Amino acid sequence: MFDPVPATRPASGPAPRLSRALLSPWSRLSLLVVVLLGAASTMLLFEPQRLLASGWPPELTGGAAAMVFGLAYGALTVAFVPRPLLNIAAGALFGAQTGLAAALAGTVLGAGVSFMLGRVLGQDALRTLLRGRLLTAADGVLSRHGFRSVLALRLFPGVPFAAANYCAATSRMGAPPFLLATGLGSIPNTAAYVIAGSEAASPTSPVFLAAMGFIVLSGLGGALVAWRRRHRLGRDTPKD
Repeated sequence: MFDPVPATRPASGPAPRLSRALLSPWSRLSLLVVVLLGAASTMLLFEPQRLLASGWPPELTGGAAAMVFGLAYGALTVAFVPRPLLNIAAGALFGAQTGLAAALAGTVLGAGVSFMLGRVLGQDALRTLLRGRLLTAADGVLSRHGFRSVLALRLFPGVPFAAANYCAATSRMGAPPFLLATGLGSIPNTAAYVIAGSEAASPTSPVFLAAMGFIVLSGLGGALVAWRRRHRLGRDTPKD
């Protein structure tokens, strides 16, 4: 009574094959690498560290300047510019309070952009490379206890900021807990660097010395946490 519906066949020809190739995990990973290399090259050409010597452009003042700085901060962290340098610049340019707000906004923005780039362009390909015991264990920890793990990484910075962003992106952790943990966990160290930058003209003041002492202690704590976590991951991962 009814004619059989012909089975649909996958489209063939050069155009569909080219589309599948361009959307393949490895093509997206290659695009991610190109984007990151382009960002790093742009950073090297513009030399944002000159802000510490020449100051902020006089055309920008007040809240508008802090907002622009926060946007630039986020873009520069994607380009692997070290956050301590940016935090010191925020304090030196805007003072402790405004500098801290701009630095935290830039931190969350940069982490979110890096996370989404890694999730959209690199996750499928990078997950196939997670064959080492430590990498597999780290992926499992971030997937199961993402918020707690990222919060610890931000409070005790033993892992570079960009590396933590892309590592979280390859896991199954959601974006909202990642951004919340990043914002909360980054407050203490960001505040210390911003305060140090705002008091850089008085390196013997109690406030500057307290900020530097906190930075040293948090760095030592981060190294200890990273060492213990590495050994725990190696011990808990089943061996072949």
